[in-house]
Formats: sequence, C-alpha cells, structure tokens
Amino acid sequence: MKLSLGRAALTLAAIGAVSPAFAQDAVTVAYFQEWPMPFQYAKAKGLYEEKLGVPVNWVAFDSGTAMSAAMAAGNVQIAVSQGVLPFIGATSAGQDLKIVDIAASYADNENCVVAAQLEIDKDSASELEGKRVAVPMGTGAQYTFLQLMKHLQVDTSTMSIVDMAPAEGAAALSQGNVDMACGWGGALARMQEYGNVLMTGAEKEEIGILSFDLITTTGSFATEEAQLLADFLAVTADANAMWNAGDKRDEMLPVIAQ
Repeated sequence: MKLSLGRAALTLAAIGAVSPAFAQDAVTVAYFQEWPMPFQYAKAKGLYEEKLGVPVNWVAFDSGTAMSAAMAAGNVQIAVSQGVLPFIGATSAGQDLKIVDIAASYADNENCVVAAQLEIDKDSASELEGKRVAVPMGTGAQYTFLQLMKHLQVDTSTMSIVDMAPAEGAAALSQGNVDMACGWGGALARMQEYGNVLMTGAEKEEIGILSFDLITTTGSFATEEAQLLADFLAVTADANAMWNAGDKRDEMLPVIAQ
C-alpha cells in the first residue's frame, strides 16, 4: 500500500484559513476498518488529541457510502479512506463534501475474481459474457469492474450483475452462486480461495486502472474549523512519514495491525 505524505498547505490554500464560527468541542472521524494504516498508530498514541486539543472520536465503517450518510447526518466531520465513487455519488446528489487529501492507493487490494472452475483469464475474458457477477455497486470496486470489462472488451450488457457487498460476494462465489465477484480487503482474500484475478494490481495500474481512497470532510467543517482540519492532516502526514522512513516500522506495525 502506498501512502500519501499529506497536503495540508494545499488544503488550507484551497479552503481558506477561515476563523471558526464556533468552538468544536470534539471531532468524529470515520475510517475504513479493512485498511491497516499509519494514522492508526497516531490514533492509538493519542497524537491527534494532543495536536487538535479536543477529543477525537473514531468510528469504523465498511463502505464509503455509509461514510457519506454519516456526514450528511452531521455525525461525522472527517472521513479517512472514503472511496472515490462514493464521494462522487454523494456530491453528485448535492452533498457538500470536500477532498482534502489522498489516503492510500491499493491496486492489489481491490479486484475481481473469477471462479477457478471456469478457467477464464484475461486472454479468454470474452467467456464472461452471459455470466453472473457480484459487484458492490456505488463503490470503487464497481469502477474497477467496469474498467476491466472495457479493457478486456467484455460486453457487460450480457451479464447478470448482482449488487452484493464484498463479503456477500465472497460467500456467493464460494457456493457457486456467481461466476465472478469483485471486492476488497479480507473479502477479496476469501474470494481468491475460490478463484483467480483477471489482472494483477500492477497490470491494472499499467493500463490506468487506479484504486485509491480519499480523506474527505464536510464543507461546513472545512470552512468553520480550518485549523482543526489542518492539524488533523498534519498528524496524519507525520504518521505516514514515520512509516515511510522505515526506522519505526517495528514499533508501529503491532499497533496498526490490531
């Protein structure tokens, strides 16, 4: 997994260093529970509270769409590792969200897996036409699926596409109820017990299929609490830099792997 070092200065330039309209007494952050990342070390060590000066509450989510809903309800101010497609879906529907950084890129950790018994690979992908596929709609995995099929010249109009969360897709693939399933994280690992990816992460990147997540916030928080946001991004960037430097990985790894 590649990690961004942060762009706090660019963020402030984009949103403006506006004085807060009210005192934020706590910040609630959504994060994606599938990705072990350096920010979790800073989270465990209390570095966010130390920098921001207010309590930071962390809530785990299993999808970017759920993060959008929580921000729309006012329950979350910042989301770490929100997928691009859920962000686009929310903003296209009128939700006021802002991208403030790239959280991570993970070409090998989001993919589509074909049932092993079909013996279909990228060179015989046309045989997927007419097949049943599990895809978590409205997520980055849907984008990956569509781009893979486009590159491999598979007509998706011939396929039976079923909206399934990755865990459900993995179960369906294991039971033979679908011919291919798309997903990420632990569910993707389970899928690969019963099949094979059409293209590796490196092959996807080579043809321009990129998988990455965002750090996002609500428009109101970006405007009214610009300093808290900048401080949050600074701590995140410091944690990423610490990991990338390499000398503290042995200390960080047991913490972020929990």
